[in-house]
Amino acid sequence: MPATPKDLRTWWTRLAPLPGGKSFFSFIFGFAIPYSGSVRPMIRVLEPGRAIISMGDRRAVRNHLASIHAIALANLAEMTTGLALGYGLPDGMRTILVRVECEFLKKARGTITASCDAPVFPGVVEKEVLVESILADASGAVVARARAVWLAGPVKA
Repeated sequence: MPATPKDLRTWWTRLAPLPGGKSFFSFIFGFAIPYSGSVRPMIRVLEPGRAIISMGDRRAVRNHLASIHAIALANLAEMTTGLALGYGLPDGMRTILVRVECEFLKKARGTITASCDAPVFPGVVEKEVLVESILADASGAVVARARAVWLAGPVKA
């Protein structure tokens, strides 16, 4: 499964157009990255600099207040920023999360969809990149916002 930005693009391009392809890609992604898979992400859009990912409201991601747990929301937000940034990276680059912060605005219930727009790199450079994700419920109400700082740079041998 996706180990590099090129692998990510190759598998998404092959699978996404097929019936059930996005679901299959999402399952494989969750299997390859178990912690991200714990929220059972459904990757809906993946293109250079853009990702939209949903997660369902189920008991395994709930807290004692009958809403989705803050860390499940943070997991979804971090995953969305990483995929939006990573999908647009040139070959020979990688990312590592440096910092993440989340602002929880209201109780999250029902299907939550995270969306993110990230910069697309024109070449192989090393720099820190701030990427933001917005999480909304089915009515469109924003339930959380996240800011992640990723260190992007060339793969080192």
